[in-house]
Parts: sequence; C-alpha cells; structure tokens
Amino acid sequence: MVERADPRLSVSQQCRLLAVSRCSVYRRPPEVSEPDYGSRRMAAWLATQGHLVNRKRVQRLMRLMGLVAIYQRPNTSKPAPGEQGLPVPARRAVDRAGQSGLVRRHHLHPDG
Repeated sequence: MVERADPRLSVSQQCRLLAVSRCSVYRRPPEVSEPDYGSRRMAAWLATQGHLVNRKRVQRLMRLMGLVAIYQRPNTSKPAPGEQGLPVPARRAVDRAGQSGLVRRHHLHPDG
C-alpha cells in the first residue's frame, strides 16, 4: 500500500493521499499470543457471533492448528519421575516444641 522506498513520494505524502495515518504505516501488527479460551468457551463465543459449531469440531481444529488454552493443568506440583520434590518448610520446622501444632493443623506428619 505505502512504499517506503519510493523516491518520488515521501511516506507522509503517500499517507495523505491514501487518508491513512503515518503511525499505522510504521506500527507492526501484534504478535499472535496463546489463546485464553478452551474449546467449550470458544464454541460458545462462536455461537454468539452467529457460527453454530460443535465443541468437538472446535477441539479438532484447535489441535490441528496447535492451539492450547492457558489454564492450570492438574498435578503441576508433582515432581517428574526420578526427580526429588521440594521439602515442605513446615516439616523442617517441626524440631522445635512450640511448632508441632502447626503441623497438626495442616495435616502434615513430621515423619514425612
């Protein structure tokens, strides 16, 4: 649309002729980010836009496009097989007499 390297017309003159602001010429398009919606919410949003699409179709298309919704996955605190987990701070502090109540309240056993 606007040619920056054209020596006959400057960028400002081309923008004035096309009725386009100069900042839109220099601004880069935003990068595509990860989707916030899963297949259920995406299907519901598409329905509000007038596209009645089955949720499983949305799942299939998202899988083909490599899109994965951002949400908390289950068991993210578990260590990988073969790795040792992090120690719980309350278990380390049990050696003092006044802190054994803390362990009982949180249902932690001092032996592990």
